[in-house]
Amino acid sequence: MNKNINFLEYVKNYEKDAILNLQKILKIDSVLDEETISEGAPFGKGIKECLEVFLDMAKNDGFKTFNDEGYAGVVEYGDGEEKVAVLCHLDVVPTGNNWRYPPFSATIEDGKIYARGAMDDKGPTMAAYYALKILKDLNIKLNKKIQLILGTDEETGWRGIAHYKEKYGLPEIGFAPDADFPLIYGEKGILNTIVENHDVDDDIVYIKGGERFNVVIDLAEAATLKDHQDDFNKYLKDNNLSGTCNLKDGLYVYEITGTSAHAMEPFKGINAGTHMLNFLSMYSNNGLVKLGAALHNDHFLEKAALAYTHEEMGELTCNIGIIKFEKGQNMLTLDMRCPIGFDLENFEKTLNEWSKMYNLECKIVANKAPHYIEPTDPLVTTLYQAYVKYTNDTVNKPHTIGGGTYARAIKKGVAFGMEMPGAVTVAHQPNEYLVIKDFLTCIAIYAEAMYELGK
Repeated sequence: MNKNINFLEYVKNYEKDAILNLQKILKIDSVLDEETISEGAPFGKGIKECLEVFLDMAKNDGFKTFNDEGYAGVVEYGDGEEKVAVLCHLDVVPTGNNWRYPPFSATIEDGKIYARGAMDDKGPTMAAYYALKILKDLNIKLNKKIQLILGTDEETGWRGIAHYKEKYGLPEIGFAPDADFPLIYGEKGILNTIVENHDVDDDIVYIKGGERFNVVIDLAEAATLKDHQDDFNKYLKDNNLSGTCNLKDGLYVYEITGTSAHAMEPFKGINAGTHMLNFLSMYSNNGLVKLGAALHNDHFLEKAALAYTHEEMGELTCNIGIIKFEKGQNMLTLDMRCPIGFDLENFEKTLNEWSKMYNLECKIVANKAPHYIEPTDPLVTTLYQAYVKYTNDTVNKPHTIGGGTYARAIKKGVAFGMEMPGAVTVAHQPNEYLVIKDFLTCIAIYAEAMYELGK
């Protein structure tokens, strides 16, 4: 471990520029936008702009850069044939509702920057960039190339990083600044399933809520032909929920407000969509409504007899992230986070049973295996020591999570920051923010880590 250089002392010289450049990319709406897909913009205009702005910044700072047709970008520093990956992403999840400030305003208040993407993953990405910039500006010789690889589709399908990997390959070792400190050496598998049917309901006109598999639904809306207003208001009161009910164009329109959260911890949110299904199940025999109601608040699939806990990685979790119900085109999505040892065969059997019981069609659309690096591996111990050097925290230890990061895209990858132990998790939630003090500390940690891995 480097004992001669205190990178935190150098961070002070970059604080103003780092914050300004972070605000600049935070103000760009880089949510997947299929309506503006074009050549060089495979995921829409906003993501293309964000990638180009970032790469222009790096090019102007004297870095070697590369743009893979809008699918990914690379910022590189160092020498030698071996490469170390720092896997980041510039796309963000949809903003959702109930923001204190406009979600792309990058407003600073009380030492925090509020914006969608502040913690996931533009803040950590900018911290990694300035860490690499400090190494370059100090003319520190590295015997390996550090490649800051900028993904553009991490929150949806990983198509960007897959395109880059297929054409150019990825380093075998590195880290993703897209999770928690001290360090994540294991990630649960991610199993995405679509459940659907084509049954028309004689009362329900439509139900809608959610935009992503991996986000708890924070707002759900439904309409019925019959009047259930009294029962709906009672349901809101009994469940301590906020919502409205109005007569519009001859339909009774209901809204429920929930609380979004990351799918890896669905129990930290309030799923407005499953609450809506639970309420409507009193009036409907539609299999999709009945299944959604049966899974309401069953975050660990205990009622579905699929509960599983791994000694180290914890419980299996399940999130319903999207609900669309209209004119017999009905679907909901399941995002499951699966520890090592989860019985996929038994789950597929249960899917078939659901299909028969509820008149549904169920299909697995994505299945990412769990990712695990031995906690004694030198990669883990080197990065952990870099964290300890600038935090003096020896109490919190490397661990595993339910989230999925780009770390699993490479053979020996771990997730490394930048959420500090004990901090409130704000990724994918309204009023997402970054603590500026932690951001600056993180730059020093990443500089130390890159120096150690690159030398």
